[in-house]
Amino acid sequence: MSIVLITLGGTIAMGGVDRGRPGVVTRLSGTDLTAAVPGLAELGVPLDVRDVQAVPSASLTYRQVLDVVDVASTAVAAGASGVVVSQGTDTLEESAFLADLVWPHAAPLVFTGAMRNPTLAGPDGPANLLAAIRVAAASEARGLGVLVVLDDEVHAARWVRKTHSTSTATFASPNTGPLGQVIEGEVRVLVRPRRRDPLPPVDRGRLDATRVALYPVTLDDDGLLLTGVADTHHGLVVAGFGVGHVPAALAPRLGELAGRMPVLLTSRTGAGSVLRQTYGAVGSETDLQRRGLLNGGLLDPYKGRVLLRLLLAAGLDADALVVALARFR
Repeated sequence: MSIVLITLGGTIAMGGVDRGRPGVVTRLSGTDLTAAVPGLAELGVPLDVRDVQAVPSASLTYRQVLDVVDVASTAVAAGASGVVVSQGTDTLEESAFLADLVWPHAAPLVFTGAMRNPTLAGPDGPANLLAAIRVAAASEARGLGVLVVLDDEVHAARWVRKTHSTSTATFASPNTGPLGQVIEGEVRVLVRPRRRDPLPPVDRGRLDATRVALYPVTLDDDGLLLTGVADTHHGLVVAGFGVGHVPAALAPRLGELAGRMPVLLTSRTGAGSVLRQTYGAVGSETDLQRRGLLNGGLLDPYKGRVLLRLLLAAGLDADALVVALARFR
């Protein structure tokens, strides 16, 4: 049994300050990270540490995340029991979901990070890294797809969200709760959701050329910012009010856009589903679907954008797109 640790940047890897520059920026290597984890040596799990990308998660690209998945996939094919990826938490929910959409293995791929950098009292990085390695090595975690492990909780990449800007308990899965926990060093998986088949391999060139916009709807929104979006983008995700509503004045504009490109309707609330047929007023979910918008169901806006971009990059036609989206909503 062996575990591969792929390190990126982020708070978990920030170990000091550079002279003349404000804020914590100095990056720790994977060797530095593992040396700071009490109890890691006692696990008895061989660890292959690979420093891949020294980049803050806010600057990560889809291509870089997919490159990390390729490294992880090659490691599993070569015999690794599981893989851990450490990165910044800013975009961790999106990175993990992107990886989950294409991860083809039963072996766990576990994302983790930290909210408190090592220069602060009580940094959470070492504990999160230890828990993530435990999960990656656990037979109970096999077949669950990509996981996110922080604060001794095990979350499915499909459902997890960052819910607080600074709290160490920021990661939660509002619709489902965590899949399990790490208790006294034991990985206890309490829920095993159905695993969906991965999407086909992604053409990186087509993905780079595919643009999907995200538009959060706000009070008294006139939609002016949507002007020209169909000329520059291939798809649009709308983060609507509540169960999938928008101002009545905005509905015709969205309908017009839906006639030119896929428009996915999601909720900006952070939990719960877009409805299908409860409300009928102009701007309601029923009205918007009648105008051609696609129902995003339980997909939050950020994950909806990741999924829609991958599907459009795959060249799916309108009918195939509807079928594919239905698998995830």
